[in-house]
Amino acid sequence: MNRNSIRRATTCCLTAAVVITSSSFVSHASVSAGAGDLITAAQDVQADKPAENKEADKDTSVTAGVTEIFANSLAPRHESIDTAVNDVKNETPVQKTEYDDIAIAQVENYVNVRSTAGEDGEVLGKLYNNSACTVLGVEGDWYKIHSGNVEGYIKSEFLVLGDPDLAKSVGYRVADVTTDNLNVRSDSSTESEVLGQVPQGETLSVVEEKDGWVKVAIEEGDGWVSGDFVKCSTNYVVAESKEEEEARLKKEEEERKAAEEAARRAAEEASRPSRSSSSGSSSGSSSGSSSGGSSRSYAPPSGGSGQAVADYACQFVGNPYVYGGTSLTNGADCSGFVMSVYAAFGVGLPHSSSALAGVGYGVSADAMQPGDIVCYSGHVGIYIGGNTIVHASTEATGIKYTSPANYRTIVAVRRIF
Repeated sequence: MNRNSIRRATTCCLTAAVVITSSSFVSHASVSAGAGDLITAAQDVQADKPAENKEADKDTSVTAGVTEIFANSLAPRHESIDTAVNDVKNETPVQKTEYDDIAIAQVENYVNVRSTAGEDGEVLGKLYNNSACTVLGVEGDWYKIHSGNVEGYIKSEFLVLGDPDLAKSVGYRVADVTTDNLNVRSDSSTESEVLGQVPQGETLSVVEEKDGWVKVAIEEGDGWVSGDFVKCSTNYVVAESKEEEEARLKKEEEERKAAEEAARRAAEEASRPSRSSSSGSSSGSSSGSSSGGSSRSYAPPSGGSGQAVADYACQFVGNPYVYGGTSLTNGADCSGFVMSVYAAFGVGLPHSSSALAGVGYGVSADAMQPGDIVCYSGHVGIYIGGNTIVHASTEATGIKYTSPANYRTIVAVRRIF
């Protein structure tokens, strides 16, 4: 064999090796590959196409490549990606985003998470509509997912993967306060006016983030806080395991019974003869001055229903707002007001608007009843009916009524009675 023949044979062998290696890249996309890896694989496939195909497909997006990868992954595969081929990268690396592997459930109510990729798999938990999960891989027409404390399989038709707009719309950005008495300012500068203060441990809704500052929603309005004193994250509703569902239902039943018992005790206390003084106050009531300075008296709590709570709370409208306060007469902040109103009915609640979002049991905003606790970003009030809340609002307004109840985005509604 002459030298030119040897060169041609060597070239053919190298070309064949490249073609075989390139084609094996797609065939080895497996259940162990995350969606982000599949996107990378799609771009590598585009990069490896012959020149004439590149010209024909120059307007084809990465999404088309992902579709190709998933289509080729429908037959069950368990091989891992060939690491030697995976080391071959495009000249322009793929920039992964936090949404690449996020899938959102789009179902009527919920979809079961199963132990295996089939309808006969054991039910491990539930993923409710608009809840999020991380896609770990593909097996047939099932996604292997992780969400909350649940890892298992969901049929792909019930999930939407790789849609950042949908993921952003169902998730919400929050900022956890990590310092005492965080100042919220009118602008992103330490020289700006202080709109209000937020205690450590509160969770606030994020409106905007820029240049080390975070814009958050509080009762006084949207304001800015330094990013050094908050921890930001994106929250999603996640799957609920069978064990978590059972524990939740048990807890809700116990809380209902406790609320009924508290209501019974409050009703008994209200039915006892009142030991009134000449001023009209009793052992179960408080007296004090309004912000206008005139003398006022307050009726004791009567009954043990949500309506009774609402009626009792309304007596204190006009009294002052005091940051950190718990006095219904001399001044309370929003959570201190709710805590003290319910304390009059024998119910102990935390002095934190974020913590109040977890007391009692949850109800939907369109099913609110008088006495329900309405939670907002960094704020809380008591629903009194008629699309109205009573709350300790700000230092400028004190305890007041506000309507409509959804004047700000409602984070949660919690029922005690």
